[in-house]
Parts: sequence; structure tokens; C-alpha cells
Amino acid sequence: MSRQTHSPTHAHPYRRRTALAAALLLVPLAAACGGEKAGDQPGSGEVRAEQPVTGVRWNVDSVSVDGAVQQAPSGAYVEIEDGRATGNYGCNHFTAKAAVQGDRVRFSEARSTRMACEKQPMAFERTLAATLADGTLTAEVDGATLTLGTADGDQVRLTGK
Repeated sequence: MSRQTHSPTHAHPYRRRTALAAALLLVPLAAACGGEKAGDQPGSGEVRAEQPVTGVRWNVDSVSVDGAVQQAPSGAYVEIEDGRATGNYGCNHFTAKAAVQGDRVRFSEARSTRMACEKQPMAFERTLAATLADGTLTAEVDGATLTLGTADGDQVRLTGK
């Protein structure tokens, strides 16, 4: 019985095809991953080291309207994912459409539950809901802090979890 041995230079044809197919699959993946850092926006030309606006649960810290700052009740938050926003105004839960383009966010078609709560959370809710619905907002992320600003200078400050 003769035993056939394969030298490294004469690999079995099946193994050569498998190795070639694997190499061809890895080249595009390596090219796609090579130059970007975590948080890069493809095609933006900028490196974003901050947290993205979407996919983060942002706890609402405060709302500033006409220079008056209102602290948020515990439990107020906003989360944006896949063109939708969900959250809590301070007592009532809400959903809305959310369009994010670069540093701009626009909420529309908001719907919320209608639970009656204590007076102060209700006042905060009205202010937060009106500020979020005030047209296109600028979004500035600095570390774990997100600031949403209106054209009039009102702001919602949030902290990412």
C-alpha cells in the first residue's frame, strides 16, 4: 500500500479553493474596517469620539425655557432608535417619530399616555413636550451629555446611560 503525502506547494485542489474563497471574503471586510474609528460617520470626514444620539437612553436632567431652568423629575428620559423616539416626560410615557440628520433632530407625531400626576411633574411635562416639539433641534453631544437646542435658545439637557 502506498501512502500519498502532500507537500505544502502541492495542496489538495479543494483546500486551495477554500483558502482562495476565504481570502476573497476577507479582503472587502478588511478594507471596510480599516480606516474608521469607533463613532465615525461614514463619508462625514469628521471623527466623532462622542456618544451617538441614537441607541442611547438619555435621562432628562433639565429644560431651560426663556432662561428659566426646570429640573426634571426622576424617570424622565428619551431614547431614539430606528426613526422612533420613546420615553417618559416625567409622569407619562410617550412615542414619536424622530428624524436624525447630522447634528439635527426633529420629533413629530408625538403620542403620550394621559395619567394624572402631581402638579410639578405635570408642569415639567408640558414644558418638555413643547420644547421637544419646537421644530428642528440642534443636538450637541459632549461625552455623556446631550444638549438639544431650539432656534429660540431653549435647551433640554440629558445624560446618557
